[in-house]
Amino acid sequence: MVTRRTLSILVENQPGVLAKVAGLFRRRGYNIHSLAVGITENPEVSRIVTVVEAGPEETEQIIKQLNKLVEVLRVNDVTNHHTVDRELALVKVNATPGTRAEIMEVASIFRANVVDVSEKTMTLEVTGKGEKIDAIIQLLRKHGIREMVRTGQVTLVRGVQTT
Repeated sequence: MVTRRTLSILVENQPGVLAKVAGLFRRRGYNIHSLAVGITENPEVSRIVTVVEAGPEETEQIIKQLNKLVEVLRVNDVTNHHTVDRELALVKVNATPGTRAEIMEVASIFRANVVDVSEKTMTLEVTGKGEKIDAIIQLLRKHGIREMVRTGQVTLVRGVQTT
């Protein structure tokens, strides 16, 4: 059964490692739905969190291939673990004096922050699960989204367990 799978990949923090990992997915024909990369608590190690659509057997094959890369330290499929997942989005919407209050009300409901205001636009920062970000974007569309950027999903396993 093909589902969205979340992989947590610990790699050496070196130039070109992300390209090698992404290249592996490309060669295998897997579309990356989400990708987030950042340094960990150890400055020599980066964490890549990627979400791909694959079945259990395909995921196992991806993990085996990733483990063959010298710079890959550890790969975990955290799909079925209890996790904390978040994304960040910055959304710039059209805003007039007449629509600002409504936009701010939507922001308040979603616990989003207004991070920039100009004569004709407002930029909101929202964090949360992907579904929350999808929902606020849907409500803001009627105002006209001028520009938007989303991070990929970042994930940590809950509790004392680590990846």
